[in-house]
Amino acid sequence: MSFGFLLLGALETIRVSIPSYTEGILHTARRERTNARIFAWSRRLVEEAGIAIETEGLGHAAGDEPFVVMSNHQSLYDIPVVFQAVPRPMRMIAKKELFSIPVFGRAMLAAEIIALDRQNRRRAIAAMEQAKAMVKSGLSIWIAPEGTRSRTGELGAFKRGGFHLALGTGARILPVTVSGTRDVLPAGSLRLRRGVRVRVRLSAPVTPADYGKSRLDELVGEVRSRIAAQL
Repeated sequence: MSFGFLLLGALETIRVSIPSYTEGILHTARRERTNARIFAWSRRLVEEAGIAIETEGLGHAAGDEPFVVMSNHQSLYDIPVVFQAVPRPMRMIAKKELFSIPVFGRAMLAAEIIALDRQNRRRAIAAMEQAKAMVKSGLSIWIAPEGTRSRTGELGAFKRGGFHLALGTGARILPVTVSGTRDVLPAGSLRLRRGVRVRVRLSAPVTPADYGKSRLDELVGEVRSRIAAQL
């Protein structure tokens, strides 16, 4: 049963990748179509897994302000859950290895998903510049500052890249805490559990300009503490 539902998720991802891949080849991609495609894809994955999302704090994300969204990371299912729970056009930063997958990688590029190469400083800086331009154009960017999924559920140390992005754009950081996705699909597991209730809590945004580069550690600590307080 678990394998079957994971296969359905893979098929949904392939299904949404093909039109994005085609648009990327033809240079006909349109942001509005991509927004709708991402929302429909994430909704189907959530529904197929029987996930019930309980969202709190939506008032913190009122309006159409673009945020740098930061959340904890416990499962691959964080991705569709966050896209469903945070009501705004949004893209994510993903590890570069995913972009080498045939069709899927090209589709991600066409959908404005940002490839991050942490081993290449020049490419990492270019990715952050791309993200800055996207935020300034009105898109929110989602980052998991832990950099990888937690295998224990405990919140790990935060990397600094997303905070430099927020400082560079002036965008506020929206802290998001996700609880329950680890019960759906833990890191390193292929065993999917259906019908899990997942809680998503949005905390009050943090303004990076109030801290500046000289107080980067304090900024990181404040965002991390807001996410941790809701776990």
